[in-house]
Amino acid sequence: MTVPLILVVAMAENGVIGRDNQLLWRLKTDLGRFRRLTMGKPMIMGRKTFQSIGKPLPGRETIVLTRDADFSAEGVHVAHDWEEAVVKGEDLAARMGTNAVAVAGGAEIYALALPHVQTLFLTEVHTAPEGDAVFPSFDRSQFREVKREDHPKGPDDEHPFTFIDLERRR
Repeated sequence: MTVPLILVVAMAENGVIGRDNQLLWRLKTDLGRFRRLTMGKPMIMGRKTFQSIGKPLPGRETIVLTRDADFSAEGVHVAHDWEEAVVKGEDLAARMGTNAVAVAGGAEIYALALPHVQTLFLTEVHTAPEGDAVFPSFDRSQFREVKREDHPKGPDDEHPFTFIDLERRR
């Protein structure tokens, strides 16, 4: 049995997700959502995303997908192609007793994952910054919106944003 893949992303209204390997906003509420959605699960991310975080995140198993045959980092699993990353994710999910494998970026990894994910946990940040990393376009008609939650700008969130949960249509 395959374990469902979930994708977690925060993107601006223009699709931008980052610049110079950094997030472009400070949204404490969204970081909390990311933590809740990924806690206790294996996470697949690219090397640049992992390096921007700088360490494995506690309570999760990190699978770094990279073309760099020499890449290694303490406390992470390394995969060199999408299929290998998914197999490692499924094995880890079984060992961890969890119901999903999370895909956590960046843009290239999201593009590989999109055809396979069951659920997209999208945070639409209501701003349109310049950036060099963009979330890949996808056919929204393949998904149905199951939840939407608007959040105002606030002391811990520098832009208004909307949480949108999308499930793949059967």
